[in-house]
Amino acid sequence: MNTRKVVNLFFKTLAIGGLVGLIVSFFVNIGGAYTENLQPFNLMGLVGVILFFIGHGLLYSVVSQTGFFAYLYVHRLGLSIFRSFWPIVQVVLIIFVLFDLVYFPYKGSDGEVSLIWFILGAFLLLTYSWIIAKIKAKETKAHAFIPALFFMVVFTVIEWVPALRIGFVGADFSLIMVLTLLACNTYQLLILHRLHNSPKAKK
Repeated sequence: MNTRKVVNLFFKTLAIGGLVGLIVSFFVNIGGAYTENLQPFNLMGLVGVILFFIGHGLLYSVVSQTGFFAYLYVHRLGLSIFRSFWPIVQVVLIIFVLFDLVYFPYKGSDGEVSLIWFILGAFLLLTYSWIIAKIKAKETKAHAFIPALFFMVVFTVIEWVPALRIGFVGADFSLIMVLTLLACNTYQLLILHRLHNSPKAKK
């Protein structure tokens, strides 16, 4: 994959991040940001809010892309160290991360939020990741399923959770962030083999 394709991938993923961040913000409407500028109508304020959420989407896209290239390195490293055991190691890490995604947020909430919500969140992440991994495996090879599932679960959580813990984003922005990360991660994962197998790449 040449430099032109890497740059193209960067800007397309960036655009997806900005678009998803904006679209999700319409439904979240944090703090009534849109409502305040629609009643009464305030054009400059509305434009400012739109640019603000696009900016957040762009930022989360950069986080996603950093995580994706880190994943490519980790995957190669895992293959060289664990060899045939690497798929088993990935499955163990997936289970461990999903457990952490339920246990630690629930413990941090001091019981104020029901455990079922954390379990549901982890289940939804796993289900979505499973679907994307199946698509990846169908379009490439069967053994691509576990690495794809590993990336979608483990690296999405790695990209998302630390930012929440250090207060990089507030709780109200967590939904925008995770959906943007999932969209960008999905795009990068499913487009990678197409870039390698494109007609121009074969010439």
